[in-house]
Amino acid sequence: MPDASLRSDLAAALPAALPVMLGYVAIGIPCGVMAAEVGLSPAVAFLVSVTFYSGAGQFMMASLALAGTPVASMVASVALVSTRQLLYSAALSRYAERAPRPLAALFAATVTDESFGVNMGRFVADESWTVRRATAVNVASMLSWAAANALGAAVGPALAIPTAIMSFAMTSIFVCLLVGQSWTRVNVVVVVASVAAVVALKALGAGSLAVLLGALLGVAAGLVAGALERGSRHEHR
Repeated sequence: MPDASLRSDLAAALPAALPVMLGYVAIGIPCGVMAAEVGLSPAVAFLVSVTFYSGAGQFMMASLALAGTPVASMVASVALVSTRQLLYSAALSRYAERAPRPLAALFAATVTDESFGVNMGRFVADESWTVRRATAVNVASMLSWAAANALGAAVGPALAIPTAIMSFAMTSIFVCLLVGQSWTRVNVVVVVASVAAVVALKALGAGSLAVLLGALLGVAAGLVAGALERGSRHEHR
C-alpha cells in the first residue's frame, strides 16, 4: 500500500502528465510502426523507448536506417539533435540540488521536451511542486510513450499513417504546452526570438542545427530581457 505522500505526489503528477501521455500515444504508435519496418519486435521497441527515450531521436534513427545511412552518421545526427538536453539540465539543476542522488538521476534520465515544459511551468508557479512529482510526470510520460511504441510495432505496417499527420501530432503537443504557459514579458521575448531565429536559420540552410541554435538564441534573449526587467524594477524602487 503506497504511503500518503506517494499517493499525494501521484495525485498531483498524473493530471499534469495526462496531456503529454495522450500526445505520446498519438505519436508513439507511428514511431512503433516505423520501428517494425526496420525489424524491431514490440518487446525491443518497448525496451528502446525506456532506455534511449527520445521521440525525435527514435523517429530519426528509423528514418535513417530505412534510408541505409551508415551507423556512424546515425549516431552523430541523433547526438546533435539531442544536445538540447544540455539546456534542460541547466534550467532544471537548481530544482534538483537537494534531491537524493538516485531520484535526481532518474529525474534527469527521463526528461523530454514535453515533460520539461510541464515541470518547468510547475516549478515556477507552484511552490509545492517537488522533484518527486516532476519525476512521476516524467516516468508516466515515458511509460505511455514506450507502450505506444510497442503497440505500433505490434500492428506494424497495417497502420498506414501519413508522415504529415505524424509530424503535426508532434507539433500539436508543443502548441498545447505553449498555450498553457504564463505569458510574461520574458516568455514572450523567448518565444518570439526562438521562432524568428529558427525560421531564419532554416531559410539560410542550417538544417537540424536551426532548432538547437534557435533555442540557444531564445534563451539568450530571455536572459537579457529578464536582466533588463530586473534593472528597471530596481531603478523604480
